[in-house]
Amino acid sequence: MSDEAGIRRLAAGTDAATDDRLAEWYAVDDRSVPWLRANFVASLDGAATHEGLSAGLGSAADQRVFHILRWLADVIIVGAGTVRREGYGGSLLNAAALDWRRSHGFAPHPRLAIVSTRLNLDPGSSVFADAPVRPLVMTCSAAPHGRRTALAEVADVIDCGDTRVDTGLMRSRLVELGLPQMHSEGGPHLLGSMIEDGSLDELCLTLASRLEGGTARRITDGHLAAPTDMHLAHALLGEDGTLLLRYTRR
Repeated sequence: MSDEAGIRRLAAGTDAATDDRLAEWYAVDDRSVPWLRANFVASLDGAATHEGLSAGLGSAADQRVFHILRWLADVIIVGAGTVRREGYGGSLLNAAALDWRRSHGFAPHPRLAIVSTRLNLDPGSSVFADAPVRPLVMTCSAAPHGRRTALAEVADVIDCGDTRVDTGLMRSRLVELGLPQMHSEGGPHLLGSMIEDGSLDELCLTLASRLEGGTARRITDGHLAAPTDMHLAHALLGEDGTLLLRYTRR
């Protein structure tokens, strides 16, 4: 067996990182350059959910990074199914995060972009009624007209394709709106689209220190295979054994 495979052991550090340090580690070098990252959590055996929710796999370390990534975003992208399941609504940042963004010259709050082909969204729900900034709905021209009209009262509805949401085109639309730092929080169908379309620059993957078993879905589904080489930018270890991985596209 070859001893030239380049395997190294990652040693755990002794000092816990501050929020400012985490923000520094996850920040891109040039915020004017378009950058689309996604953040997911999975169990050691590949499950993307616990009892149907990704939040069920989260830990304190995962939640810290989850929120830091929101600090850094111009826009937070999420699929309509995840909005319904995970209870999105109201402000996505706490007061400390808003203060941090202001002190670093960012807009007070990132915009929320909801991705939906069928527009199966309630215009009266909290995600629209309590939003601190008018949300975006990224859809396609074939979306139902009646639903489009209703949602246009509470959000900016933007076409990104004919019969499906082309995430490459979505990316371009968001950049045109002055939102180059794009952060996606799921779900698996949306991530699958980004991989198939070749629009993803970065994946932040949390490996929860647990086995889930069962038949839970993976972090991607419903799309064609599109092998993409990635580079490990860093690996962080939470005190509970959670492994926080940051991969960027080669």
